[in-house]
Amino acid sequence: MRTRVTIGDFSRASHLSIKTLRHYHEVGLLEPTEVDPQNGYRYYSEDQIPVAQVIRRLRGLQMPVATVKFVIAAADSDTRNQLIVEHLQRLELELAQTRSAVEELRNLLERPETADPIEHRTVPPTPAVGIQQTVDRDDVLGWWQGALGELKATVRAQRLQTNGTSGGVYASELFQHGRGDATVFIPVEGSAREVGRVVPLTIPAAELAVARHHGSPTNIDLTYGRLGAHAMKHAISVDGPVREYYLVGLLDTNDEDNWETEIGWPIFRSDPPARSNNDN
Repeated sequence: MRTRVTIGDFSRASHLSIKTLRHYHEVGLLEPTEVDPQNGYRYYSEDQIPVAQVIRRLRGLQMPVATVKFVIAAADSDTRNQLIVEHLQRLELELAQTRSAVEELRNLLERPETADPIEHRTVPPTPAVGIQQTVDRDDVLGWWQGALGELKATVRAQRLQTNGTSGGVYASELFQHGRGDATVFIPVEGSAREVGRVVPLTIPAAELAVARHHGSPTNIDLTYGRLGAHAMKHAISVDGPVREYYLVGLLDTNDEDNWETEIGWPIFRSDPPARSNNDN
């Protein structure tokens, strides 16, 4: 015969508060063995203590109540262990993301004031092959990776000669409204054929303020911020898409720490272009 335990005694034995026990009863996670129909008092049995202890530890690992219910109700240990392992893997991923966010914040707070100088540059029209699409900002990284890979394969298959650095052109709406036009391109010489998403195009001429970003794109917003502040400070910013040039990037190495990206902010260029050695 099982011993009838009051909710107060069960709370002390399981280290679950009375409020928590009532909540678990309401959601069907840990139901008392008896509820007095006259006064509503809840009673438990001593053999529910191990179950309560398991629930307490799983909830301490931030496992959702719905998942805890599946774990407790699992028909065998393999199913139960698989549910726990999957949750631990999610925790490890969240921990890694938290550590990355902390490191980014620390770098932001402690970053040195010195940075590569911002230059003004006039770029001519550039014949290229490219992929153009309207994309959501949350999807742009995956789209960008796929588009660059497809472009590289097309350039190789058509035996085209590259004539510059791969890049991207991104409409203001992508930043301002979370969805906008994006173009990824590779400059080429010769006549290119349209294949699938890849089309021949000309990247138009532009006047740009250019800053260089070193490393992973995860904190490229810092370089964008510095570049935008420069354009605003000098009152030279104009409407138009921003550009990125991938000096060392996905097509060159998988090590993001070695990536080098130039960001071009559209400006009205009032300073005279730098003279080349061939100028008279």
